[in-house]
Amino acid sequence: MEQRLTTQQLDRIVGEVGRMANRQADELDRSAVLQILQELNLPPELLDEAMIQVQRKDALAREQKRNRQLAIAAVAAVVVMIVSIGIFSHNRASSIAKVTASQDRITLAQDGGENLQAVSRGSALTYRVTLNDAPVGDKLNVTCNWLNPEGKIAYTNRFDTKTITTAVWNTQCRYQMPMGAAIGAWKVQILVGDKLVEQAPFDTN
Repeated sequence: MEQRLTTQQLDRIVGEVGRMANRQADELDRSAVLQILQELNLPPELLDEAMIQVQRKDALAREQKRNRQLAIAAVAAVVVMIVSIGIFSHNRASSIAKVTASQDRITLAQDGGENLQAVSRGSALTYRVTLNDAPVGDKLNVTCNWLNPEGKIAYTNRFDTKTITTAVWNTQCRYQMPMGAAIGAWKVQILVGDKLVEQAPFDTN
């Protein structure tokens, strides 16, 4: 069966034949090149070396082009990574900025529902905090600082929460107060990231 062509296919075939003809016209066989060299009073015995040099330069040009393309691709990848990190950091900072505390209590290790205002030295304390607007599906980096009456940090808890499953999230910090702890007005602080979310004072005796 005779194959029929569409107008678009015919145009493409004509263009391809034209390109092939141009390539053939641009290519010269060895004898033609030798003749041209003789007409130009150039030594024909250098033809082979010249062809090798041309091939080397062509290969070098292709390699340089490929290296430029790789360098551009690498720079583009770095830019995309930086932008992605920036967006992630911004979104995370926005999420942390929304976190607040709705309730906090100081209790003994065994929670009896109390909110202690004064504790005895040697007590095992737990600071229980309920967070609001916690980022669901993410984890929060939490820090608790236990400050002595001089305002110096006596102990620090630092941890990542479990993956948060609800916007209202309970977390806690623990501190085993030494028997020789300073007597006076203490304070416990809870931070999410670098943000101070809540703090509570208590006395020791």
